Amino acid sequence: MLGTGLIGWFYTKSLHEHRRPDRVKVIYSRSQERADAFAKEWDISRTATTLEAAIRSPDIDTVIIGLPNDLHLEAVKLCAQYGKAVLCTKPLGRNAAEAKEMLDIAEKAGIFHGYLEDLAYTPKTLHALQSVKNGVIGRVTWARSREAHPGPHSSWFWDIGKAGGGCIVDLGCHCIEIARNYIGKDIRPVEVMCWAATQVKPIEAEDNAIALVKYADGAIAQFEVSWSFRGGMDLRDEVSGTEGVIRVDHFLRTGFEMFTAAADNSYVAEKAESASGWLFPVGDEVNSLGYTHMFTDMFDSLDGDKQPMESFYDGYVVNAIIDACYASAKSKKWEPVILDDWRGRNDVTETSPFVEYDANHWFIKEELLPDGRKKMILKEKDSGNIFQKIV
Repeated sequence: MLGTGLIGWFYTKSLHEHRRPDRVKVIYSRSQERADAFAKEWDISRTATTLEAAIRSPDIDTVIIGLPNDLHLEAVKLCAQYGKAVLCTKPLGRNAAEAKEMLDIAEKAGIFHGYLEDLAYTPKTLHALQSVKNGVIGRVTWARSREAHPGPHSSWFWDIGKAGGGCIVDLGCHCIEIARNYIGKDIRPVEVMCWAATQVKPIEAEDNAIALVKYADGAIAQFEVSWSFRGGMDLRDEVSGTEGVIRVDHFLRTGFEMFTAAADNSYVAEKAESASGWLFPVGDEVNSLGYTHMFTDMFDSLDGDKQPMESFYDGYVVNAIIDACYASAKSKKWEPVILDDWRGRNDVTETSPFVEYDANHWFIKEELLPDGRKKMILKEKDSGNIFQKIV
């Protein structure tokens, strides 16, 4: 495990607390004091204060990167050098070029690579995704994802050089990949329109952003991200199609409500702003945030010599979309998503979304009247006239 921050803690907790055979054997931190404290908490046998010392260990087969964004590439290079499977936290890189370099290094070395995009693996998301694949909402036309909270927990996130950006690269990466899964990873993202601004925090990067991502089949993905939202962490997704809609609330409203007037400083949930008053704890946080299913997929795929649901390639596509977001936020125009390596379908184009009622009419809407009859709203193909028909 590379990193003793919050993400390293979550990853280790998800591995050690569910009776898995997988165990963290080496913990890396630049600080020996932090490494020792982390090792004691999780009963880890060895510590290391250099990346190479941790990664080259002969009895280690897999490396998990839970480091600041600017250290991902160096860690992947060492994993390739020593032939270790590598699982990297999101975002894969600070930009698409860096992510592509990591992808190329891993593939050239022939090592297993997984992209640790936990929010694509939450139980609710996986259930919703299977429903979408089963066709319960028809053809997907729109997907929306929102992540907002008071801001990240470590100083490096706020440093644009180390992080590569602000809330878009930190939170937007989640939202983009959730929407990709709903719309279809084989459907090419085409262009982006994005607004981003620094509204609250005294930083160089953006602390709020909204974007639209257009896909080759006409579907639209929308994301909203914020580092200045107050009241905890708001994680919500929605996906709409021609036959239905699915709405998912992951975190802020957990269904678990508690009120306390006591001066309690105990941990409530990630990004919770208070430990008194009305609280919304999470019963099983690592499972609710997707870590359990994510690592199950990663290690099952590693054992079965197959590609996981989220690979470095997915991380590269996400970074390319993020690059387009930053370009659009600067230009105030739709900007293309530049993918030098596209592995999805090239035969997808926008087609007429309209449904035929008969050879001469388009179908708009049907509704049931109080007397049991049906009202049909139709449009004549030739004239364009819209009328209603009672049947």
